[in-house]
Amino acid sequence: MLSQGGYYWNSGMFLFAPQVYLDELEHCAPQICEYARKAFEGRRTDVDFIRLEPRAFAACPSGSIDFAVMEKTSRSAVAPLDAGWNDLGSWASIYADGQKDENGNVLVGDVIAEVARGNYLHSSGRLVAALGVSNTVVVETGDAVLVADKSHAEEIKTIVARLAEAGRAEKDTHLRVPKPWGWYETLALGDRFQVKRIMVNPGATLSLQMHYHRAEHWVVVRGTGQITVGEKSVILHEDQSTYIPLGVRHRLSNPGKLPLEIIEVQSGTYLGEDDIMRYEDHYGRDAQ
Repeated sequence: MLSQGGYYWNSGMFLFAPQVYLDELEHCAPQICEYARKAFEGRRTDVDFIRLEPRAFAACPSGSIDFAVMEKTSRSAVAPLDAGWNDLGSWASIYADGQKDENGNVLVGDVIAEVARGNYLHSSGRLVAALGVSNTVVVETGDAVLVADKSHAEEIKTIVARLAEAGRAEKDTHLRVPKPWGWYETLALGDRFQVKRIMVNPGATLSLQMHYHRAEHWVVVRGTGQITVGEKSVILHEDQSTYIPLGVRHRLSNPGKLPLEIIEVQSGTYLGEDDIMRYEDHYGRDAQ
């Protein structure tokens, strides 16, 4: 095919009107279409985010658009496109697209490289120092560090599979977890304690909630927070703190115009995210 020419390669970019695609999905993969519709019809909305109905979504068969529709439809056409496109879907492509130093290294973040050639070195926070290495991929994040030979970097799927087998949270969860009201990140985790940094957007409010197995200490480090503990509600500013005993209803809100940040120290026999009873929530989340 390469020597003869006259063939096009499927780059995986598709252009269609939504209704045309839905019609073809119903014709070529009716089971996928059925469960997709059920998941959307049972959706919930919090602010500007749509949450699909989880049971229908989980029951939907897995299939890519290529196999489910494009290989079966009679309404397709292929057109050439010379756009200099790169999916950046692999470490090799990210390295190839990066700006290289005089030794062919791509350096991102707080990185020092000596006697090093052809490496992709990425720091998300801590200093990464590389000495006497070549053709490697090193990626540092808050929760994990990847070190791989560039020729084996695409085998990271085997590492992910081992994380899944071991039930490790790194497979699915980043250190910083987005929420409809802002985000939180874990700073330290021990046997009976956990420390979090929590950011609440201006005007946002967490659910009115209670925990069965843990107590919490909150310290405001930036902004202004409205804190409800039991029947009492107070305004706390930077350097002020409060204590939420186990089993007491509480809520955190940001009444200000700047982001609110607090440090939360949890202590108790169980610190999982599912230890929460919601009584009231602005984002439509059910009690857990």
